[in-house]
Amino acid sequence: MHAYTSFMPISPARKIAFDVLLQVASQGAYASELLYARLGPQFARADAALATELTLGVLRWQRLLDFLLQRYLDRPLGRLDLEVVLALRLGLYQLRLLARVPAHAAVGESVELVKRARKHSAGPLVNAVLRRAAPDAKASEEELAELLPAGASSPERAGILHSHPTWLVERWMSTFGSERTLALLRANNQPPHLSFALLNPRDSAAVAESLSQDSLFTSPGRWLRSALTLSGGNPTAAKAFQSGEISIQDEASQMVAHLVDARPGDSVLDLCAAPGGKTLLLARAVTPAGHVTAADLHEQRLRSVREQLTRTATPNVELLALDATQPLPFRRPFDRILVDAPCSGTGTLGRNPEIRWRLEAGDLALAHHRQTAMLRQAISLMAPGGRLVYATCSLEPEENEQVVAEILAAEAGVRVVSGRPALEPLLREGSSTAALFNRTEQLEFFRTFPPETQTDGFFAAVLERRKERKQAVARCFTLKRLAGAC
Repeated sequence: MHAYTSFMPISPARKIAFDVLLQVASQGAYASELLYARLGPQFARADAALATELTLGVLRWQRLLDFLLQRYLDRPLGRLDLEVVLALRLGLYQLRLLARVPAHAAVGESVELVKRARKHSAGPLVNAVLRRAAPDAKASEEELAELLPAGASSPERAGILHSHPTWLVERWMSTFGSERTLALLRANNQPPHLSFALLNPRDSAAVAESLSQDSLFTSPGRWLRSALTLSGGNPTAAKAFQSGEISIQDEASQMVAHLVDARPGDSVLDLCAAPGGKTLLLARAVTPAGHVTAADLHEQRLRSVREQLTRTATPNVELLALDATQPLPFRRPFDRILVDAPCSGTGTLGRNPEIRWRLEAGDLALAHHRQTAMLRQAISLMAPGGRLVYATCSLEPEENEQVVAEILAAEAGVRVVSGRPALEPLLREGSSTAALFNRTEQLEFFRTFPPETQTDGFFAAVLERRKERKQAVARCFTLKRLAGAC
């Protein structure tokens, strides 16, 4: 590769990727939200696609990129200015994984990015390191394995090669085994499917035709008859999205909303509602005869829910900001409750790759404490015979079955029931609930695993409150009359 020596204009895609990565690293922002805000209809489809791939790709492969870059630096990577580190990662990611990008463009524009960031003196370093690292950039996984530290443990080796924190790989290997963990690591480094819910499934053919006119191509969802998978462009610019006919939402997330089994006329509490995809499905299920109360911690998080409701002309939803870990301000019980609890998000690392670099092992205990408090408050509002779904997009036992177990030990009148009857009528022909539910200590839970279900990783428990004792006694007398026994 020839040395980069002259000015090269920076493409819009690389500018956006660099700026988003800088905000993610310095401000704790989320890449997908920033990209959504920046990549409006004024950007060409190719630029938007490249900006998205560069941003999320660098975040997914950050650890491996840093490992390879460190081989050609005479100081720890962490001692370089953040802007320089990001330019190096962007350049090496393109050299390694984007064959269609010329090497001189990957290197040259990375140099110009550090200059644009007012780090002019780092230009020669970025140029030299990327040129020297270029041969490693094309190495196979087997060749990269030869570069790993001698004596590295299996979780550490997998963590470097597949770009995940060692502690997370180690706990997954203990929980899922090595083979399933490696499949999960690989799945997390692939762009996830883009799915959406048809808000009126009877119009599926018309929606698909409308999307095709906007150069967006659909295929049937993996699981649900009311879901489609999308490819080809930006769905938020499509007429079907703007007119409220579709809602962008992973299929596992859609299934969680369907597990609530909301019926026409029901009163529903959606306790952690933002960004609002599940709220829309719940409101559709209860029809205008029912009502949904959608709550979240901060008013600003409810903005996204409000935008969804406005876009889809959904009238029967009330929005409320509240802290769900504290006693809730409702005087009446609800027929149905959804607690889609804030969590570590380890089931969404393909969609939100920055999470893997922020999460620490101690965070799981803190999350468990908050989730248990939320579920305890929500259960107090369950009507007799009512249903509550507790869900997370986490793969971790501390946030899932351990939360449910703690609540069941304290709430004698609450039990776990099967969610299969709510989902079975909604599945596509050939799909089965057998792959979506498993049993832990005789309790059945909904669970998706990204490499096996081709969805995000979700957990859900369906809880019901037993009816009041006097109702049970009345039923007992009825049974005695009919069968001579209770």
